[in-house]
Amino acid sequence: MRTIIEPFRIKMTEPLKLISRDQRLEALKRAHYNVFLLDAEDCCIDLLTDSGTGAMSTQQWAAMMIGDESYAGSRSWKKFAQTVQTITGMKHVFPTHQGRAAEGILAYTRLKPGDVIPNNSHFDTTRANVEFVGARAVDLVCAEGLEPGLEAPFKGNMDLVKLQRCIDEHGPQKIPFCMITVTNNTGGGQPVAMANVRQVKQLLNKHRIPLVIDACRFAENAYFIHEREPGYKDKSLLAIAQEMFSYADAATMSCKKDGLANIGGFFTCRDDQWAEDFKNLLILREGFPTYGGLAGRDLEVIAVGLNEALEEDYQVYRHATVQYLGKKLAALGVPFVRPVGGHAVFLDAKAFVPHVPALQYPGIGLVNALYVAGGIRGVELGSVMFGRFDKDGREQPSPLELVRLAFPRRVYTQSHFDYLIEVVEEVWRNRQAVGGHRITYQPRFLRHFSAHFEAV
Repeated sequence: MRTIIEPFRIKMTEPLKLISRDQRLEALKRAHYNVFLLDAEDCCIDLLTDSGTGAMSTQQWAAMMIGDESYAGSRSWKKFAQTVQTITGMKHVFPTHQGRAAEGILAYTRLKPGDVIPNNSHFDTTRANVEFVGARAVDLVCAEGLEPGLEAPFKGNMDLVKLQRCIDEHGPQKIPFCMITVTNNTGGGQPVAMANVRQVKQLLNKHRIPLVIDACRFAENAYFIHEREPGYKDKSLLAIAQEMFSYADAATMSCKKDGLANIGGFFTCRDDQWAEDFKNLLILREGFPTYGGLAGRDLEVIAVGLNEALEEDYQVYRHATVQYLGKKLAALGVPFVRPVGGHAVFLDAKAFVPHVPALQYPGIGLVNALYVAGGIRGVELGSVMFGRFDKDGREQPSPLELVRLAFPRRVYTQSHFDYLIEVVEEVWRNRQAVGGHRITYQPRFLRHFSAHFEAV
C-alpha cells in the first residue's frame, strides 16, 4: 500500500518560532506552569486543542465572500440550516457562537437542581454547564474505556447496564435527557458503535427519556463505524451520520471540530417546545435565531465544512496522521490510549510517570515537560480537568490521567510529527525527572483553564 498523502496542496504558510529552552522555562514560569496561560507564539507546535485551530479549504474561503450579513433570514442562514437538516434529519436548527453556548442554553432551559444527566463521558464544558444549574453529570462509559492499554474497537460505548442502574436509582423523572458523546473525547477520542447508539435509544424509549448527541466529532465517529462495524463498509459517511442522528431527539455541536471552522456551533432538535424554549433564551444571550452570534460568512464556512468533513479521502488522511504517531510511539514503548482516537493521541500519564501521585497531577508534569523539551503544547485530561470533591471537600482523582495531543485539521505535515515524536521520546527517556505539582489558585468552574501551579 502506498503512502497516504495529504489530500490538499498548501497555498499559504504561517511562520513558526522555536524559542530556546531557557526562554521556554521562563515563559512557563510566567504562565504559572499552566500551558493555557502561555502566549501562542511561544508554542512551536500547538496541540492544545483541535477546536477552531484547523486550516480552511479554498471552498470555505470562497464561501466567506458570499456571506449574507442580513440580520434576519439571510441566504447564508438558509444554506447552514439546510445542511444541518440534511445531516441530522431534525426540524429545528439554531446557530450559536460555539458549542458550549448550545450546551449552556440547553442546560438552562431543560435542567433544574437535582436532575441527573447520564453520558458515556461528559467533556469539560458539558459537565460545567450541567453542574452550573445544579444538576449532576454522570459518566457511564463501558469498562473497556477505562483501560488505556486495551485494544478494543469501540471504547467510547455507553455501558447499558450502568445506564439502566442509573435510571433505576434516580427515576426517569429526574433524568430530563441522556447524552452520548461521539467520539468520546474524555476517554481518548474513542468511537461509539452504531449498535450502541441504537441500544441506548431503545433503553431510553422504555422510560420516555430523550437522547441528545454531543456531535462535535460526528464525522470522525462515522468513519470509525465505516471501518470497524460490520455492515457499514459500503455506506457513505453521510448515510452513516444520518442513521446515527436518527436515533437522537436533539444534538449540540461545536463546529470548531468537524465543522472545520474557526468558530461556531449549533443546537438542533425535533421537539417544538424544546425549540421554543431554546429560541427565547438564544435571542437573549446569542442573537436573532437565524444568526445566533455568528456572521453570515461563518454560517457559509460551516455549511461547506460539515460536508467536507464527511468526505472519505479527508477522513482517511486524518486518521492516517493519528495512526502514524501511534505506531511510532508504540515502537518506543511509550504508553498511550489504544487504539488511537480520531483527533488525538492520548498519552497515559499514569503509566508514563508512575512515580507522581494522582493528586500531584502527573498530567500537568508531563504537559510541562513536553513544552520545556521542545515547545510542544498539549493538554492534561486527568485529575485537574476531571477530578472531583467529595461531600467533605476532599479531592478525588480522576480514573484516567491522560495528556492529549490534539491535531488541528489540515495544519501540520509529517516532518512536524517526526519532530513531535523526537520530543516525546526525549521526555520518555528522562521521565524520572518529571515531578509533581500543587495548585496555588483555582476558580470554581473549569479550573484547568486558569489555575496556577507550582512544582512540588
